[in-house]
Amino acid sequence: MNGPKIVLSPEEHAELSRRVRSATISQRDGRRARVILLAAQGCTRVEIARLTGFSLPVITCWCQRFQAQRLDGLLDKPGRGRKPFLPLDAVRRVLEQVTQPRIGEPRWSCRSMARAAGISATSVHKLWAANDLKPHLTRTFKLSNDPHFEEKFWDVIGLYLDPPDKALVLCCDEKSQVQALERTQPGLPLGIGHIRTQSHDYIRHGTVTLFTALDYLQGRLISCIERQHRHQEWLEFLKKINRETPKHLQLHLTVDNYATHKHPKVKAWLEKHKRFHMHFTPTSSSWMNMVERFFRDITVYLREGSFSSVRELESSITTFLALRNAQPTRYVWNAKGEDILNKIQRAREAMASRANG
Repeated sequence: MNGPKIVLSPEEHAELSRRVRSATISQRDGRRARVILLAAQGCTRVEIARLTGFSLPVITCWCQRFQAQRLDGLLDKPGRGRKPFLPLDAVRRVLEQVTQPRIGEPRWSCRSMARAAGISATSVHKLWAANDLKPHLTRTFKLSNDPHFEEKFWDVIGLYLDPPDKALVLCCDEKSQVQALERTQPGLPLGIGHIRTQSHDYIRHGTVTLFTALDYLQGRLISCIERQHRHQEWLEFLKKINRETPKHLQLHLTVDNYATHKHPKVKAWLEKHKRFHMHFTPTSSSWMNMVERFFRDITVYLREGSFSSVRELESSITTFLALRNAQPTRYVWNAKGEDILNKIQRAREAMASRANG
């Protein structure tokens, strides 16, 4: 490419790559970021034009602006285009009252706010988007009140970040109340011009409990399906883990605080089998157990099915487990422990502030 070669700092490369991948910024900004990334890779103007659809003068313009102003140079200069006009009172109402829904309504919608403010629904949507306001979304949460939260947190996270040698890290839990639901009428399959259909009502044929241990490093599963969910079934599952894992390896099991896992008979059995090491997640912190990610996958799979009996449900689960073990899928913990603790602390402070306010 003519002119000095563009050299990116790691931060600039990361930001430009984010813009190219992002689905929340305009296509125009994403294409400009791609121009700079291609130029930094040494592509010629002709190659960049072919890959991005920009003309040669436009490519030269954005490269020169980036050289002069770096990332700020990729932004449009202020003052161009037709000036939008919205009454200040309407703008203030849209932004201030979004947190105060009317009596009898759970939240504002674009249309209801537009009627109240006297502007278009499109204008309301743009104002909310520009100020990152999303009244249609709700995010659930639960903060742990475990007095030993941080100690248990690092105990479990340590297994993921630095697995012990000559040992298996097994994320264990049970998915209870898996229902054998039979749809009352057959639905239509997916086809051109219409979506797949499924009746909204169903017949219940019973439930099962799926016990699963996920090998954190390999992604393989040890599972069993039971009709009940008691300490007896959990103990039998532990014995199965003992049988199906190499005897020379230590076993580190991540489990939650369900009473079944701490039953006296279970504790007595564990005392006799010293290679089992139990690591309990803090209360209300099932998100720390990686097997929950697998349970999400199998839930989506079963939700699409229709089962005329518990036996048919069990057969479908067994097939799914066999396919997953034929091609194991590993879930990797990437989040930094310090970042998680900081986020939790901010949530606690926000709750305390709201309670005191």
